[in-house]
Amino acid sequence: MLLLTVLSAVLVLTAAGRTWAEGRAGTLDVSVTGGRISELPGGLALVGLAAAVAVFAVRGVGRLAVGALTLLAGLGAAAASVAGAGDTAALDAEAARKLALSGSAATEVAHTGWPWVALVGGVLLALAGLLTLRYGRGWPAMGSRYEAPTRRTPARTDTPGDLWKALDRGEDPTAV
Repeated sequence: MLLLTVLSAVLVLTAAGRTWAEGRAGTLDVSVTGGRISELPGGLALVGLAAAVAVFAVRGVGRLAVGALTLLAGLGAAAASVAGAGDTAALDAEAARKLALSGSAATEVAHTGWPWVALVGGVLLALAGLLTLRYGRGWPAMGSRYEAPTRRTPARTDTPGDLWKALDRGEDPTAV
């Protein structure tokens, strides 16, 4: 799961950084990356990377929540990639910026295959979330030494020797 989550998130991030659409604005070439078309796939891929770390820090219901979050992040990244595959609004905005004319539109528009690579990465991220939901309960978690200490009730301290033994155990024999 960890490897699948990291690889799929990196796949989405790589695809989002590549050119998704190209065109012409007058005599100038214009292009936009997936991140310019939609920041959603890259942002959700970062959520997936965070989930890859969090899944081993939590147990029980927390792990199920991380699995569900990973599933939703993958589905969202995939949907945003499909929505951005044919989008020309960002390309038109880039054409207007390069020409310094509002309302300019790009011509000779061509779309690359990178949105579909991001789609595959999103689907794989969702699969990692499903694996976590299905098998996550049986995976090992961090040991109890990483958990916050709990307050223990001090043992009875009738003699001075009992006071020293309580201190050796890390208890506060003066606590009431």
